[in-house]
Amino acid sequence: MVTRKHPRFSVSLSSTLIQKDHFRHTGAVRNISAKGCRVDSIISPYTGMQLTVQLHIPGESRPILIDNAAVRWSGSSGIGLEFLTIAPPHQDRLDRMIQQLQPKTGL
Repeated sequence: MVTRKHPRFSVSLSSTLIQKDHFRHTGAVRNISAKGCRVDSIISPYTGMQLTVQLHIPGESRPILIDNAAVRWSGSSGIGLEFLTIAPPHQDRLDRMIQQLQPKTGL
């Protein structure tokens, strides 16, 4: 069993995966945490590949930009990405989104 440092939350978001001048593909984010996500996509990148990721949030005009994400696994169940570098304004937006996904307690 895998022990995770950050809780994962089920989501349904569109994303764009970019690898410099090599490719630009869309994918569907199925779960997300503060430090990574699982994406369904037609591509099968190799483990360790570095990507730029745009997370398209419903109702927001600009995507959350992950400057650098590393492929940690790739297979029939999608692509596992670890977020390595996120600029502060985008990190703040990601943090707010994750906070909204957390279950509310004490109500």
